[in-house]
Amino acid sequence: MKLLVDSGSTKADWMAIDDNGKVLFTTQSLGLNPEVLTKEEIIQRLEDKFDISHNKKSATELFFYGAGCGTDRMKNFLREIFQEYFTNAKITVEEDTYAAVYATTPKNEKAIVCILGTGSNCSFYDGTILHQKVQSLGYIAMDDGSGNRFGRHLIRGYYFNKMPASLANDFEKEFNVDPDFIKNKLYKEPNPNAYLATFAKFLIKNKDHEFCKKIIKKELKSFVKNYVMQFEEHKNVPVNFVGSIAFYLKDELKVVLEKYGYKMGNALRRPADGLIEFHTN
Repeated sequence: MKLLVDSGSTKADWMAIDDNGKVLFTTQSLGLNPEVLTKEEIIQRLEDKFDISHNKKSATELFFYGAGCGTDRMKNFLREIFQEYFTNAKITVEEDTYAAVYATTPKNEKAIVCILGTGSNCSFYDGTILHQKVQSLGYIAMDDGSGNRFGRHLIRGYYFNKMPASLANDFEKEFNVDPDFIKNKLYKEPNPNAYLATFAKFLIKNKDHEFCKKIIKKELKSFVKNYVMQFEEHKNVPVNFVGSIAFYLKDELKVVLEKYGYKMGNALRRPADGLIEFHTN
């Protein structure tokens, strides 16, 4: 039994398949980002899902594609945990961009491949090898255009009294805006980046409001200028995306990309189906 995992910081999609690609089960756990979780927290998230814990000895291979796995140190950290937990499985850990490549880009074709979800990332795939020019420093310093960046803008806009009154009223109805609650989420609880990203749905729902429109345009321009334009020599290939932010803001992304001379490619919310096809073939 092969386990295929596509993990962001917020959630992880798990798919178990046999050698013929038949899906044995699917489930979803909390995200398994090794940059922000301890070994104990990761194991607990595995134990919390019955399908995962019940089948841990049946897995013969685990292919994990995850946020926070861009360095060898984090890959090795996670690989050791999985090897200890899935005792009979051969473990492969790659950064989440590889899942995006396999899901959006036909075999042997070239593309700029991006992730826009809770966090953000961008690479160039030459048909065989993934090339990355920006080493991520995590959500505090980077992640332009991501859900957590949008959340940060909304909270700041609300607390600095920049958010229009009618929008602020809707914001108060949808979220707990008590400062102690927010500070606890940001500074005491795990996954503050995932918490910030929960506000993105409000921004997307109100994307035609001028206040939200400015935030979206600013962040998407920043993402294209700081990430995509690292690959200016490859403007002839499509720019493919996975992630909820890219999926729900694909029209806005297309406008910004074309402004800088790039062409919009595929935009998928999740790479799950593409991963199954790739590992079956």
